[in-house]
Amino acid sequence: MYGMKIDNHPKLDRLLLPEYSNFHPLRKGFKFEGDSVDDMNRTWEIEREADQKVSSTVLEHHRRDYFVNMGPQHPSTHGVLRLLLHMDGETILEIDPVIGYAHRADEKMGENGNYMQFYPYPSRVDYLAGMIYNWGYVGTVERAIGIEITERAQYIRVIVSELQRLASHLMWYGAFLMDVGSFTPFLYCFQDREEILDMFEMCDGSRLTYNYFRFGGQERDLSPEMLDRARKFIPMMKSHLKDYEKLVQKNIIFRKRTEGVGVITKDMAIQYGVTGASLRASGFAYDVRKSEPYGIYNQFEWDVPTATTGDAYGRFAVRVQEMWQSLRILEQALTRIPEGPYNNPAAPKRFKPNPGEFYFCVESPRGEMGIYLISDGTENPYRIKMRTPCYSNLQVIKDVGRKNFLADVVCILGSLDIVVPDVDR
Repeated sequence: MYGMKIDNHPKLDRLLLPEYSNFHPLRKGFKFEGDSVDDMNRTWEIEREADQKVSSTVLEHHRRDYFVNMGPQHPSTHGVLRLLLHMDGETILEIDPVIGYAHRADEKMGENGNYMQFYPYPSRVDYLAGMIYNWGYVGTVERAIGIEITERAQYIRVIVSELQRLASHLMWYGAFLMDVGSFTPFLYCFQDREEILDMFEMCDGSRLTYNYFRFGGQERDLSPEMLDRARKFIPMMKSHLKDYEKLVQKNIIFRKRTEGVGVITKDMAIQYGVTGASLRASGFAYDVRKSEPYGIYNQFEWDVPTATTGDAYGRFAVRVQEMWQSLRILEQALTRIPEGPYNNPAAPKRFKPNPGEFYFCVESPRGEMGIYLISDGTENPYRIKMRTPCYSNLQVIKDVGRKNFLADVVCILGSLDIVVPDVDR
């Protein structure tokens, strides 16, 4: 997208454009008109012609080992992701994730409007972590212009973010269990998740993609009814988590499907830039809320769950423990939330940050999400670059998937907890 080449790279493939394309859409000089459009059309025509030509020698060579397309319309990918599987019988030789089907140029859209016009977009990148992604964006801009956050607003951010983490993990829990053959937990998890979405609807008016955070605070306050419902939700969720443990974690069939499957070693995770539960399940206790505290997370007592196995079951167990820790944080925040303004009335409506580079990161349900911002002193961002966890976490499947069976691919992918728009952006 930029036309950059990296020396000594082991496998420098283009991710979103064909190898023979000669245009670079993310360069500032690229225009969506004239010659650039003609170049794009010629490239697509070459690609269509190439797809129609299959060499007979290639077909002869791959009689024993063969290729299978898993996706892009496969129920277990939970989005338009294509896994190109090179197989020998039921054994996987190579996995190549093919991305780009959901690419919407979110980062480019951020550069084409002013700072306030980008408010709604981050929650569309990871639609299961919208509140936390909202915080990632406003936190970056607040760092650039030096806005103070009121104490009540800080508590509100923690409360809605931890509820969001629970809602995301419940969605993943049910979908993952259904991927490996268990249907009942899916219904239980969605019932609990609906409680959280009802609370979000009370504070934001939306149930999936939110636009709640503002520079300096929130769009509106949390109502007493919403806070009371959140306090009642905590003991109910604790009771249900114990039921989940009896139903799933002690189930011998589930353990046989997940233990020892898709092992990510600590070195492999670090090399690929894996973050979140997928990293912590390999024994690395890295959580942005602890390692690089933001907001008021350092005022609460909670732990970073880890495992040492690095397999699908380890990633499952870490996320379950994370739900318990989110409930611990919520209990403390709901007890101690102070009165006062929910936003900073001095926050400007329009502004021009000083020229410079800024970075702010948050811990999403899938790992570290950060936004790198370059300001040129105007009302529009010069560059917005998102560091999303799913892009890095997905790449590790190339190494992890080898020598597993086809049936294990669904389990491995589900344990990584991928949201496809977060990969493609």
